[in-house]
Amino acid sequence: MSRDGERAIELVNELANRMGNLLSDMVPPSAQVHLLNAQRELITALVLIYENRVTTGTGSRSRRSGGSGGSGRATPRRPARRVRKIPID
Repeated sequence: MSRDGERAIELVNELANRMGNLLSDMVPPSAQVHLLNAQRELITALVLIYENRVTTGTGSRSRRSGGSGGSGRATPRRPARRVRKIPID
């Protein structure tokens, strides 16, 4: 994992810790368990999204148009790759 990713995780964890301390007095213990599980899933999703963007290099790059001639015909596009679910423990 990159250093930026580690910093982002530390920041999210720090913010979650502070919010947890503020809400612990107002939220019943049974609801706190559900909130912690949701927090864990959100952090996992954010990390996976970040890692996917960093490793695939998509997002900020623009596509160049294909062909240099003046034929005027559009080149057929390849079908998009099928996205597979990532197993999360």
